[in-house]
Amino acid sequence: MKIALMDSGNGLLAAAAAVHRMRPDADLVLSAAPGTMPWGPRTPEDVIERALAVARAAAAHRPDALIVACNTASVHALAAIRAELEPGLPVIGTVPAIKPAAAAGGPVAIWATPATTGSPYQRGLIRDFAAGVEVTEIACPGLADAVQWADADAADAAIADAAARTPRNVRAVVLGCTHYELVAERIRAAVQQPSAPPLALYGSAEAVAAQALRRIGAAPDPDAAPTGGLTVLDAGRESELEPCSLSYPEGRSLLTASPARP
Repeated sequence: MKIALMDSGNGLLAAAAAVHRMRPDADLVLSAAPGTMPWGPRTPEDVIERALAVARAAAAHRPDALIVACNTASVHALAAIRAELEPGLPVIGTVPAIKPAAAAGGPVAIWATPATTGSPYQRGLIRDFAAGVEVTEIACPGLADAVQWADADAADAAIADAAARTPRNVRAVVLGCTHYELVAERIRAAVQQPSAPPLALYGSAEAVAAQALRRIGAAPDPDAAPTGGLTVLDAGRESELEPCSLSYPEGRSLLTASPARP
């Protein structure tokens, strides 16, 4: 079994770690192009072009499924990727977890990149799944880039800026960019009000990992032998996990639990 994941950069780590927890015997292909980041401020046409290139690089390794582990790519390029690769290769997009967050009650804040915030795609999810719930969209310029390069000071500054624009009464924050899941606890600490109930955070990693397994008819088996291999692609070229990737527990879990492919 081989599962590929694609993103602009380190945003795929959370979903990759989730897949590995569910199926440690699965081979993983991580396809990214961090030199082209950030994708958030790019035009939809540019995002489609770059996302297709990263998806094609992953597909060349003949995986059983491809996870588009990037909200911006899912917003703008998912249809193009599916049109090119399906039905031969199941493609799983990443949807912000607005539905479960709204079902738990509001108010809800959605933190996302500037490209996703206010997009017809995200507004449609809010309309379909959060009717009657107070929802605030929060653009987070610079946060994905700071997370990508493990720049703690820049990440803290971007988180503080977004937190200052987040209503103090929110009960939940939807992490509408996969990069943000790598700094979820820092986001929680910035938004949590001292006298308020514990803040709920909603990411997408576990859901997309489970959906990928369902699409290929595989069940989770976390007790399987950790025999899965790891292939890392940087703009289509075989590479290794970068130090910035290994600064996160999700990245380190892949290095320690998955032997490098020959």
